[in-house]
Amino acid sequence: MAKILPFKAIRPTREEAATIAALPYDVYSRQEAYAKVKEKPDSFLAIDRPETQFAPDIDMYSKPVYDKAREMLDDWIARGRFMTEAFPAYYVYELTMDGRSQTGIVAMSSIDDYNNAVIKKHENTRADKELDRINHVDNCSAQTGPIFLAYRDSEAIEKVVEEVKKTQPIFDFVAEDGIGHRGWIIDGDADIACIKDAFGKMDSIYIADGHHRAASAVKVGMKRRSENPNYTGDEEFNYFLSVLFPADQLVIYDYNRVLKDMNGMSSEELMTDMEPLVDFLKSDDKVIRPEKKGQFSMYLDGMWHLCQIHEELVPVGDDGRPDPVESLDVSLLQNLILEPMFGIQDPKTDSRIDFVGGIRGLKELERRCQTDSKVAFAMYPTSITELFAVADAGLLMPPKSTWFEPKLRSGLFIHRI
Repeated sequence: MAKILPFKAIRPTREEAATIAALPYDVYSRQEAYAKVKEKPDSFLAIDRPETQFAPDIDMYSKPVYDKAREMLDDWIARGRFMTEAFPAYYVYELTMDGRSQTGIVAMSSIDDYNNAVIKKHENTRADKELDRINHVDNCSAQTGPIFLAYRDSEAIEKVVEEVKKTQPIFDFVAEDGIGHRGWIIDGDADIACIKDAFGKMDSIYIADGHHRAASAVKVGMKRRSENPNYTGDEEFNYFLSVLFPADQLVIYDYNRVLKDMNGMSSEELMTDMEPLVDFLKSDDKVIRPEKKGQFSMYLDGMWHLCQIHEELVPVGDDGRPDPVESLDVSLLQNLILEPMFGIQDPKTDSRIDFVGGIRGLKELERRCQTDSKVAFAMYPTSITELFAVADAGLLMPPKSTWFEPKLRSGLFIHRI
């Protein structure tokens, strides 16, 4: 059962929260990070991406860079930009985007739950990307970016959250991208006990976003266990910073594909090769969005084509049900079209394919096809039910299957280990 605990958060003062809060470190390229920190030097991105404090030719993975992150974090705390909670507490974090809100519990999650698959993943991680955050967390002795977790709804937690949200928030601001952020503290003994008990009855929690941050935090925890053979399991390094959201509040956006060449095919040849696999439902020079699972839209030569994958091509398991991974729309596109027709065998490494988050809209696919790409595929979003099914089966999704919005901000809650 899940062990989700309160903790003594380091958090910005009410006055500093809006200035400090930053998008996750990994949404920025190196060039973008430098530009953003130059524009907003008091943003937490300066600590999350400490190479921005050096000349652009610095090895961004060198020890002086991570030492700088620790130095800045300690300095900002000493200067009073952050406060440290006196007693362990849970926190409520609400994000509002386009009139829709999602509200999560900020807490510590157990590395043992991760290792024992109580906390379930649906993506692989890359060792090189893990190593960066391992060094950052270990050097700072702090987790600065929360892992986005999801759980099946709990009436008990919902009741506590509803009551707490009637109190004065500890921060309340609208970021420059229009997304609202509000936070509250849950420090009453009865409320803490209720939340701890509710999570303790759950046998599954799911990583929605932040697989690399989770893996890195766990590996730092395991490293510190090896360095402290008499550890009790209660030390802070046995837990990682999380925000846990009820599944019914979450929205997954489409994660779309653009291809930079046609692999030697003409447009006519591509359409002909696709005919045995899909029904072309409609075509137009205006945007056509997929309407349901099993559909995708293709943008080719200035025209949109709505395509329906033939139902008999959807793989099923021995029980006659659709295979959790192979029946995903992103899997069907990859296996039926991208690999056999375009030669994209490994979308993680092939430079001819790029991925565009649905938050950018389908017009971005048109723009890409007018600049650096030849054909685009707009997907129907993967559902949270599909994500849970893959994770419950102990399987992994193809890369770039889900895009969650809004993004959690870094720097609003910090967990010292």
